[in-house]
Amino acid sequence: MTFRENVSLAGHSNYKIGGPARYFCEPNNTEEVIEVVKWARSKRLPIFILGGGTNILFSEKGFAGLVLKPNLRGLLRAGTTLQSGAGVSMAELLDFAAGNDLEGLEWAGGLPGTLGGAIRGNAGCFGGEIKDRVTEVTSLDISGRTSRVVTRENPACRFEYRNSIFKRRDGKEIILGAKFALRPGDKEAIRKAVEEKIRYRRERHPMDYPNIGSMFKNVPFNNVPTARRKELAHIVKMDPFPVVPTAYLIAQAELRGVSCGGAMISPKHPNFIVNVLNAEPAHVRALVALAKKEVKKKFSVALEEEVIIF
Repeated sequence: MTFRENVSLAGHSNYKIGGPARYFCEPNNTEEVIEVVKWARSKRLPIFILGGGTNILFSEKGFAGLVLKPNLRGLLRAGTTLQSGAGVSMAELLDFAAGNDLEGLEWAGGLPGTLGGAIRGNAGCFGGEIKDRVTEVTSLDISGRTSRVVTRENPACRFEYRNSIFKRRDGKEIILGAKFALRPGDKEAIRKAVEEKIRYRRERHPMDYPNIGSMFKNVPFNNVPTARRKELAHIVKMDPFPVVPTAYLIAQAELRGVSCGGAMISPKHPNFIVNVLNAEPAHVRALVALAKKEVKKKFSVALEEEVIIF
């Protein structure tokens, strides 16, 4: 276990943007995570928990504390139950499930990042969400003087649309791993379903530029003002409940291709802000503010960020 100093966070973000972390550490098991937290507390350092860096915009200032990136691996199968460490990537998780003839996670094909991040934000797409198959989540509560391991069954995780108890208790818990209840399936059919989702993403998302996925959550149709529902009803989709795609709202606000410095609202998928030319964090933040302002003005709808803006 090694503590590194002045580590560029741009190298740990899909955006390739961000200043330095004062300290950076990647513990490999629960005991090491506990020791790292104890060390940071002894020095009164703030702690930031980093997963795959696929949904975070770091600031130019970086982080004047400890960035803790749990490298918690391990994949196990027991019948139709799959157990995974929080540091396992979603791609690895899906590959393991398919290799063991277990279906139920195919909707996540192409989903970036680690399992820990997916659980924190209850990641979802194509009508599925992490909460649909999670049976329990183990985490480390670091809010008290001493850390303690907590295991919660699904209802206690309080999953909601792109939310969970772990996100609400931001900075107070570190997700360690989870168990999933899957179903027996055919290996080739599972892989085909996963590849279809990956292909869809490649065709419709701007994967040729650094990005951190959808910048904003889709808008629950119930949150749309009554006076605007009729004009937006035709675009509503299930995700997994009725929502208005934010990409549509941004496009209708005529923001496709609008840029600021090296950042641009993607013409291909307007809910992505891409790093086209060495963008700075301020460039991205400016486009986030612009999208929120223009969509609010045109549709009376308030956009909510899906990503972390640090």
